[in-house]
Amino acid sequence: MCGIVGYIGKRDVAPLLLEGLQRLEYRGYDSAGVVINSPKSGALKMVKAKGRVRDLEARVPKRFTGTTGIAHTRWATHGAPSDVNSHPHLDPENKVAVVHNGIVDNAAELRVKLEAEGVVFASETDTEVITHLIARSQADSLEEKVREALKVIEGTYGIAVMHADFADRIVVARNGSPVILGIGEKEMLVASDVAALIAHTRQVVTLNDGEMATLKADDFRTYTTSGTLTNATPETVEWEAASYDMGGHDTYMHKEMSEQADAVDRVLRGRIDDRFSTVHLGGLNLDAREARGVRRIKILGCGTSYHAGMIGAGLIEELARIPADAEPASEFRYRNPVVDPDTLYIAVSQSGETYDVLAAVQELKRKGARVLGVVNVVGSAIAREADGGTYVHAGPEVCVVSTKCFTNTVVAFALLALHLGRIRDLSVADGKRIIEGLRKLPGQISEILAMEPEIEKLAKEYAGAQSMMFIGRVRGYPVALEASLKLKEISYIHAEAYPASELKHGPLALIEPALPTVAIVPDDDLLEKNRAALEEIKARSGRILAVAHREQEKADHTIVVPKNEDELDPILMGIPLQLFAYHTALAMGRDIDKPRNLAKSVTVE
Repeated sequence: MCGIVGYIGKRDVAPLLLEGLQRLEYRGYDSAGVVINSPKSGALKMVKAKGRVRDLEARVPKRFTGTTGIAHTRWATHGAPSDVNSHPHLDPENKVAVVHNGIVDNAAELRVKLEAEGVVFASETDTEVITHLIARSQADSLEEKVREALKVIEGTYGIAVMHADFADRIVVARNGSPVILGIGEKEMLVASDVAALIAHTRQVVTLNDGEMATLKADDFRTYTTSGTLTNATPETVEWEAASYDMGGHDTYMHKEMSEQADAVDRVLRGRIDDRFSTVHLGGLNLDAREARGVRRIKILGCGTSYHAGMIGAGLIEELARIPADAEPASEFRYRNPVVDPDTLYIAVSQSGETYDVLAAVQELKRKGARVLGVVNVVGSAIAREADGGTYVHAGPEVCVVSTKCFTNTVVAFALLALHLGRIRDLSVADGKRIIEGLRKLPGQISEILAMEPEIEKLAKEYAGAQSMMFIGRVRGYPVALEASLKLKEISYIHAEAYPASELKHGPLALIEPALPTVAIVPDDDLLEKNRAALEEIKARSGRILAVAHREQEKADHTIVVPKNEDELDPILMGIPLQLFAYHTALAMGRDIDKPRNLAKSVTVE
């Protein structure tokens, strides 16, 4: 949530910061602001605006020049979107500027205390508390001023701080919200996401929780919040700047959907072992003896990652015959769960920074559990906290709603399930069968993407619906959940997903001609059961759009997808419904890459 970018060097900073904010706008887009240190006056100059980064850019004066600055694009938590609630936040003397991602849990308490001391707050935000704490510190250095403030802060933060009296530096700190340093040639950058850095440098340092850094134009140093120096070594970012561009597409979502065949090929590449009909997943740090000792698997994720985990749990049960289930990480960590030493926990997050998932991982580690991570971003917090895991290699995903990362995450679970299955009781023949199915996926995905014109026509036909029902059974139910979520996220059409078997236990009361149903109907051993559900809907005059492997007589329309192995079919059946949600939203004039009220990386509770 929210985006931070900062720079110190010799270049004119305002255009650079605005460009960085444009690249980070998917992390929050209800307001934005920028502050620079003017070399002539030695004072901080700031511009803020409610709305998008383009609204901020329109307000920046032509003579807004400097060589040091920090900027922010906001996703509101404390205080409604407004000019005054936008970041950065300055103290009354315009000496201290702060940008902040996260939430200060004890902000109300600190606010009362500061007001009693005579502080007058200009905004409703929790972040302004940090600004006043730093401004009122009597410490001799900016580093110590920030450290003193952080000692009384409870909650999560990724912050960048400038001070007019310490114009040669930017001080940053992290606890639960990403902070990444970009190491340049006589210039330094900082951001909450590598997307804002990649056009300027591929050398980065990712701060750990409890770490701070001081950036100067020709140097940086990292240290803990208690002052102990840390030996941070820059790493090279895998992706280039072009990976974050639209590449000729109208939206990032469309680009990312179109990349799915290549992305799946990438997650499979180098991992298949034909000799033993299995796969290599070297990062698991789980040998065969330990894998055989696992008695249960619990998968934790949020939103789309949770749905991917549900499909993953089904794959693990089918192929490895290990009891497995998925649960929202946001619920798991608050119900005082029983942590079983024979249970393997798997944390799923696209960004690797999702706060609810990260907090669950930290709680599990505290209780002695073994935790694996399934994430997309190399070196992210969950990847570092987990005992092992696997990367999904989907590549950068900028659109707020996930498409290619969801698909690659499910494929990664298929690889994990096959790996565990071959260690246990899955036969060579079944291992070979699944591998052949995995190899077919990129080509079959391309076939589905080529159906886009047909799906676009269907989307326009259903775009007038006020509400939609999605149903699926066993393997199809998580597909229905994810498809329902996609439609809600970008079209704002109300949608619900149910197991097809549950229709007669209540949801049938909703069926009428005005409520279309999208049915997942794979050609497997439950085909006739699913067809019976279509009969129930049709008997009540409901409209049906089926996603199936053959035309469905009772459906008004059928999207026919290629058949793979039964276990792998869910990977393919969700892709046409991504296109369906996209073209429905497009027909309704929605802002597809930036749906209202949402942000890409959820680093707050």
